[in-house]
Amino acid sequence: MKGNKVKLIIATIKPFKLEEVREALTGIGVRGMMVTEIKGFGSQSGHTEIYRGAEYAVNFVPKIKLEIVVSASMADQVVDTIKSTAQTGKIGDGKIFVLDVAQAVRVRTGETDADAL
Repeated sequence: MKGNKVKLIIATIKPFKLEEVREALTGIGVRGMMVTEIKGFGSQSGHTEIYRGAEYAVNFVPKIKLEIVVSASMADQVVDTIKSTAQTGKIGDGKIFVLDVAQAVRVRTGETDADAL
Protein backbone atom coordinates (compact mmCIF):
# COMPACT_ATOMS: atom_id res chain seq x y z
CA MET A 1 0.00 0.00 0.00
CA LYS A 2 1.71 3.18 -1.18
CA GLY A 3 2.09 5.93 1.37
CA ASN A 4 2.38 3.77 4.46
CA LYS A 5 4.13 5.90 7.06
CA VAL A 6 7.69 4.81 7.81
CA LYS A 7 10.03 6.01 10.57
CA LEU A 8 13.82 6.01 10.87
CA ILE A 9 15.05 5.45 14.39
CA ILE A 10 18.66 6.42 15.06
CA ALA A 11 20.04 5.32 18.39
CA THR A 12 23.46 5.61 19.96
CA ILE A 13 24.24 3.04 22.62
CA LYS A 14 27.18 1.69 24.58
CA PRO A 15 29.05 -0.98 22.57
CA PHE A 16 28.62 -3.75 25.15
CA LYS A 17 24.83 -3.35 24.93
CA LEU A 18 24.63 -4.12 21.18
CA GLU A 19 23.86 -7.84 21.35
CA GLU A 20 21.27 -7.44 24.11
CA VAL A 21 19.53 -4.63 22.18
CA ARG A 22 19.64 -6.62 18.93
CA GLU A 23 18.06 -9.65 20.61
CA ALA A 24 15.33 -7.52 22.19
CA LEU A 25 14.54 -5.81 18.88
CA THR A 26 14.35 -9.05 16.91
CA GLY A 27 12.14 -10.36 19.71
CA ILE A 28 9.54 -7.65 19.00
CA GLY A 29 9.66 -8.22 15.24
CA VAL A 30 12.34 -5.84 13.94
CA ARG A 31 13.57 -7.52 10.76
CA GLY A 32 16.72 -5.53 10.06
CA MET A 33 19.00 -2.75 11.20
CA MET A 34 22.21 -1.02 10.23
CA VAL A 35 24.99 -0.92 12.83
CA THR A 36 27.96 1.45 12.74
CA GLU A 37 30.85 1.83 15.16
CA ILE A 38 31.19 5.53 15.89
CA LYS A 39 32.91 7.90 18.29
CA GLY A 40 31.19 10.83 19.91
CA PHE A 41 30.70 12.84 23.02
CA GLY A 42 27.83 14.38 24.92
CA SER A 43 27.53 14.91 28.65
CA GLN A 44 30.63 12.77 29.19
CA SER A 45 32.79 15.30 27.31
CA GLY A 46 35.57 12.75 27.10
CA HIS A 47 37.95 11.82 29.88
CA THR A 48 41.66 11.33 30.53
CA GLU A 49 43.51 8.03 30.41
CA ILE A 50 47.08 7.00 31.10
CA TYR A 51 48.89 5.12 28.34
CA ARG A 52 52.51 4.04 28.84
CA GLY A 53 52.88 6.45 31.71
CA ALA A 54 51.61 9.51 29.84
CA GLU A 55 48.21 11.04 30.52
CA TYR A 56 46.21 12.05 27.49
CA ALA A 57 42.69 13.29 26.78
CA VAL A 58 40.13 11.01 25.19
CA ASN A 59 37.79 13.51 23.56
CA PHE A 60 35.56 10.98 21.83
CA VAL A 61 33.95 7.94 23.38
CA PRO A 62 33.29 4.74 21.38
CA LYS A 63 29.59 4.19 20.68
CA ILE A 64 27.38 2.07 18.45
CA LYS A 65 24.92 3.75 16.11
CA LEU A 66 21.81 1.79 15.18
CA GLU A 67 19.65 2.82 12.24
CA ILE A 68 16.32 1.05 12.12
CA VAL A 69 13.49 1.69 9.65
CA VAL A 70 10.06 0.50 10.78
CA SER A 71 6.41 1.22 10.12
CA ALA A 72 5.19 4.20 12.12
CA SER A 73 2.94 1.93 14.16
CA MET A 74 6.02 0.10 15.52
CA ALA A 75 8.16 3.16 16.26
CA ASP A 76 7.11 3.71 19.89
CA GLN A 77 7.63 0.05 20.76
CA VAL A 78 11.10 0.09 19.16
CA VAL A 79 12.07 3.24 21.07
CA ASP A 80 10.81 1.79 24.35
CA THR A 81 12.67 -1.48 23.73
CA ILE A 82 15.96 0.29 22.97
CA LYS A 83 15.52 2.60 25.95
CA SER A 84 14.83 -0.17 28.45
CA THR A 85 17.47 -2.56 27.08
CA ALA A 86 20.35 -0.10 26.58
CA GLN A 87 19.88 1.74 29.87
CA THR A 88 22.53 1.26 32.55
CA GLY A 89 21.61 4.32 34.57
CA LYS A 90 25.08 5.78 34.07
CA ILE A 91 26.14 8.76 32.02
CA GLY A 92 26.67 7.97 28.34
CA ASP A 93 23.80 5.51 27.88
CA GLY A 94 23.00 7.18 24.57
CA LYS A 95 20.30 9.00 22.62
CA ILE A 96 17.40 8.00 20.38
CA PHE A 97 16.07 10.07 17.49
CA VAL A 98 12.94 9.34 15.46
CA LEU A 99 12.60 10.82 11.96
CA ASP A 100 9.98 10.61 9.24
CA VAL A 101 11.11 8.76 6.12
CA ALA A 102 9.91 10.40 2.90
CA GLN A 103 10.38 7.25 0.83
CA ALA A 104 11.71 3.72 1.18
CA VAL A 105 12.37 1.43 -1.81
CA ARG A 106 13.46 -2.22 -1.89
CA VAL A 107 16.05 -2.35 -4.67
CA ARG A 108 15.38 -5.97 -5.65
CA THR A 109 11.60 -5.70 -6.14
CA GLY A 110 10.81 -2.00 -6.32
CA GLU A 111 8.42 -2.29 -3.38
CA THR A 112 7.97 1.00 -1.57
CA ASP A 113 7.51 2.37 1.94
CA ALA A 114 6.35 -0.19 4.54
CA ASP A 115 6.26 -2.93 1.87
CA ALA A 116 9.97 -2.32 1.27
CA LEU A 117 10.86 -3.20 4.84
